[in-house]
Amino acid sequence: MFRMTTLVAALALVLALGGVAFAEKTYINGIDANYPPFAYVDKSGKPAGFDVDSMDWIAKKMGFKVTHQPMDWDGIIPNLLAKKIDMVCSGMSITEERKQKVNFSNPYWNVKQVFIAKKGSALTADQILKGKVKLGVQRGTSEAEALQKDKEAKGYGYDLRFYDSAPLAIEDVLNGRIDAATMDNLPADDAAAKGKAIQVVGVYGDPEDFGVATRKEDAELLKLINDGYKLLMADPYWEQLKQKHLAKK
Repeated sequence: MFRMTTLVAALALVLALGGVAFAEKTYINGIDANYPPFAYVDKSGKPAGFDVDSMDWIAKKMGFKVTHQPMDWDGIIPNLLAKKIDMVCSGMSITEERKQKVNFSNPYWNVKQVFIAKKGSALTADQILKGKVKLGVQRGTSEAEALQKDKEAKGYGYDLRFYDSAPLAIEDVLNGRIDAATMDNLPADDAAAKGKAIQVVGVYGDPEDFGVATRKEDAELLKLINDGYKLLMADPYWEQLKQKHLAKK
């Protein structure tokens, strides 16, 4: 009887510990800390934004923990492949080039790329593409890659200037160091809503879908993310997140 009781207790302990280990599994999400409203570091130094809040909700619902690690955008996929992070939920466009290296979740948002210039500027998208303007873009982004390809393939005349973040490009537009910049529409809207004297002067390329990137071998994590987004989008909290982060102020 003693041996049986001891065995049952030991098995119960193993199962309990196994359950705790599973429940407390922590994944690291790599984010661009300068990409509001999707991901940024707030005034208190904490990661924040639509993608951060979304993944926090999914982690809680699906039974894992997540931490958000800010890092340079142009190195974020290499860091994912090197297993320094486990996912990228930070406004990453799903592109064919990226799909060769990583897997993506089902799309959760759609954006368009825009040209921005100083408020009151008479520049047009056609003038930016075909003129001799200084055009800023964040390095490592899908728009940076597209602009480089289009310049070579279509003979566009813009002079590309590369930046570590979209906000840095915006500052150089305002300071007159460059004539215009290209970025996703929501970060541009966010900057204008926060008082930056910029305006959208045109649209570039086709709309793009955002997805969460994972390593190709991490099928279990990808399923957790897809299932989590399905639950999140059916929950009232999804509308609250959109109003909090994405609604025009």
